[in-house]
Amino acid sequence: MNNSITNRVWVTGASSGLGLALVEQLLEQGSRVAASGRACELLQDLSRQYPESLLLLDGNLSEPYAAQEAARQITDHWGALDCLILNAGTCDYLAIDTPAPAIFEGIVSSNLSATRHCLESAWPLLQHDNPPQVVGILSRYSVLQLDDPGQPATVDNSLIQLLNSQRAALAAQAIDLTIIAPLDLKFAQVSEQVAPEQWTAHTAAEVILDRLPDRPANLVLEALHLNDLWPLPR
Repeated sequence: MNNSITNRVWVTGASSGLGLALVEQLLEQGSRVAASGRACELLQDLSRQYPESLLLLDGNLSEPYAAQEAARQITDHWGALDCLILNAGTCDYLAIDTPAPAIFEGIVSSNLSATRHCLESAWPLLQHDNPPQVVGILSRYSVLQLDDPGQPATVDNSLIQLLNSQRAALAAQAIDLTIIAPLDLKFAQVSEQVAPEQWTAHTAAEVILDRLPDRPANLVLEALHLNDLWPLPR
């Protein structure tokens, strides 16, 4: 991977599954990583292993002040970002006892808010020397539409719509946007059929990081077992 593209990376949803695997592999490749997610033993272990390269950011990013504080800490440590990876597959901060019917609504709602706040907070950090990149990673959970799915998708009820709405503004600042999501049957992201695969968090992270230097506008990620990549609250 070309570390000049992702030398300073902010990864959200980093405490388990795909987010944690992305943090691990980025550190192995020599990147400096800010990891947002619920505090966990595995992140603490990585922090001890990479004390100069890993910045742990604990805070519920669906709250604007948490995203602002995360950006402030990144500014204090590195002064800028080369890449923002919004791993919006699930939600680290859903309560363990959240009723099953409310889990998916909570995932979509919290990721809509977190994505909006992180983009706003990270924007000034991305406008520096290296051509920066924003990456949005969505799962079958977070790609769902809030409220009545029969209604038109808007920036207030659809995460993929929110990300796409930012593409032109990001491009105007020479910031590339890559959206990684399951195949959308309404709006074809790619021309060929994509079959679900037996991805693990490690293999999915490896392929994603291998593809990002090409800066594709869209990538399709279809997983057979979503809980391997984005564990739901137990």
